[in-house]
Amino acid sequence: MYFKKLIPAMIVIATSMLAGNASAFNLPSELVSMDKYQPSIYTLPSPKGNIKSKILSQYAKWKGTQYRWGGQSRNGIDCSALMQKIFRGSLQMELPRTTGEQIRGGYRITQDELKPGDLVFFKTSPADRHVGVYIGHDKFIHASKSQGVTVSELTDSYWQDHYETARRITENV
Repeated sequence: MYFKKLIPAMIVIATSMLAGNASAFNLPSELVSMDKYQPSIYTLPSPKGNIKSKILSQYAKWKGTQYRWGGQSRNGIDCSALMQKIFRGSLQMELPRTTGEQIRGGYRITQDELKPGDLVFFKTSPADRHVGVYIGHDKFIHASKSQGVTVSELTDSYWQDHYETARRITENV
């Protein structure tokens, strides 16, 4: 009888201790919330010089390269590898390899706050994400499955329908 009364009390105590406390589940804070200005796994120092022109210089080297899932070369490249190449080549910044890792970096920002150098993310299917780098005037560079490395417009209905979030990964962009 004593144990029958003790079990519900233990459940109530455990639930109240765990409620709202992600650290009780050993989850990293960046996975708990992707709210605006929530710092995440990495925030990189502000690069020197004009970010947009440096990114466009890298784009010129990759423009037209065909899309290849898992690809990391001029023989074929996927979207997250392209972001790695662009940021390494233009700003000497190392990004994680996958969109799942890249989306956890920096700070979340709204579409209205986008500046050149911000990463834009799209949910292209229930299991897949796509990433590009914003270059201003509602345009972004990415590795398109159909067009290869190209520039697209955020205002295009496809990208608007699949837009997920944006992340600022450099300080003072």
